[in-house]
Amino acid sequence: MSRTTTYLVILNGGICGFFIIYAFFLGHFFTGSRTVRSDIVQGILIGFALAFVTAQIYARIKARKVNGWITMVGLGVPGNGMLLRAAHAQYFPGPVNIPQEAMYWWTNTDGAGHALSGVHDYVMHFPAGQLPPNNAFWSITMGDARNHFVANPIHRYSVSDRSGLVPNADGSVDICIQNTIPAGRESNWLPAPSGKFILWLRVYIPGAAILSGEYRVPPVVEVKS
Repeated sequence: MSRTTTYLVILNGGICGFFIIYAFFLGHFFTGSRTVRSDIVQGILIGFALAFVTAQIYARIKARKVNGWITMVGLGVPGNGMLLRAAHAQYFPGPVNIPQEAMYWWTNTDGAGHALSGVHDYVMHFPAGQLPPNNAFWSITMGDARNHFVANPIHRYSVSDRSGLVPNADGSVDICIQNTIPAGRESNWLPAPSGKFILWLRVYIPGAAILSGEYRVPPVVEVKS
C-alpha cells in the first residue's frame, strides 16, 4: 500500500471515529445544533470513509503475496460484486482482463521485504523451464516510484520472452535489474531509476500452473557486492 493510501486510510478512519463518537456519545449534548444539512454532510463523509476503509481491508484479505509479488485472483470476471471490484481496484486500478486472458503481479519490495531502489542491484533468477508458462507472451515492466516509465540510454522499459533474453549455460535465465548497465549482460538488463521503483509482471493467456496458483514468481534478490 502506498504512503498516500496509508494517509487516506488514517484520515478516513479518523473521520469515521470522530462522527461515531459524536453521534453516539456526544450528540445528545449538542442536539440543538443539528440540522438536516449537517446530518447529510456527516452521512456522506462517514459513508465515503467506511467504503474506502472497507475496500482496503477486503483488498488485503483477497490479495496473495508470494516472494514479494502481489496478485489477486478473479480480476475482471463478469459478475464480481461491487465490493470485490472495489477491492481489486485498490491494487490493480487499470483495465484488466479475466484470468484466462491475463494474470498480473506487482512488487515494490525484494524477496526480503526491503523497498526496491536503484541504489542496489538486483537479479530475478528463473530456473531452467520455469519462465512464466503461457500461450501468448509475458513481460516485466519497470516503473518509477510514481509508476512512470524510466528514461534510460537503451530506451528499454520492459523485458519479455520476445526481447532477446540470453539464458545461462544450464538453461536458466537471469534478469538484471539495476541503474547501470551490467557488464556483459546488457541483453538481460532491465534499467532501473536511481530511486525507488515498481515492477509489473503480466502473463497473457497464462498456463494451467498459473491459473491453478501452483506457479510461483521468483523473488527479486539484491546482489550483494
